[in-house]
Amino acid sequence: MDQPLSRLISELSRLPGIGPRTATRLSYHLLKVSTEQARRLAEAIVDVKEKLGHCSRCNSITAVDPCSWCTDPTRDPTRLCVVEEPFNIQPIERTGEFHGRYHVLLGALSPQRGIGPGELKVEGLFDRLEGVEEVILATNPNVEGEATALYLSRRLKPLVPRVTRLAFGMPVGGDIEFTDEVTLGRSLAGRRDL
Repeated sequence: MDQPLSRLISELSRLPGIGPRTATRLSYHLLKVSTEQARRLAEAIVDVKEKLGHCSRCNSITAVDPCSWCTDPTRDPTRLCVVEEPFNIQPIERTGEFHGRYHVLLGALSPQRGIGPGELKVEGLFDRLEGVEEVILATNPNVEGEATALYLSRRLKPLVPRVTRLAFGMPVGGDIEFTDEVTLGRSLAGRRDL
């Protein structure tokens, strides 16, 4: 196999959810597209890396700092929804059930992988609690997400009036990213105290 093709397959297979077979199919597809289409894809990737970053307040992905979630005056500053990753915000927004602010941890606790509280954006969360009446823990309903929610609830309960967790209705072991809006909306509406 030619070196540029091998390199492309190798780089694509490093992406999450892309194995060697899918990387090979994508690489051969990219060989078929026009040079202009390939250039647009490459430029889009570079643009993302150069123009986007994390919000200094909530850690979501943004082109301006602070982000629109943090600066929108119509959002309820007394409600704070904690998620694991920036891509978890959009599914919650699509439900139309939550109108507060967000905090992104950029991961979940996982002792097996050496991820403790120090590797997450936890301390920034505690800096944002003034005036907050409810913290909703919207971590994934898997072992790591549950451990993260339990750890946070223990630390948050003395500091805020109400700490809630998304109601179950989401599949255990699933990810917020792949949950449909109806199920996620019901989970938000039926959240429970921890």
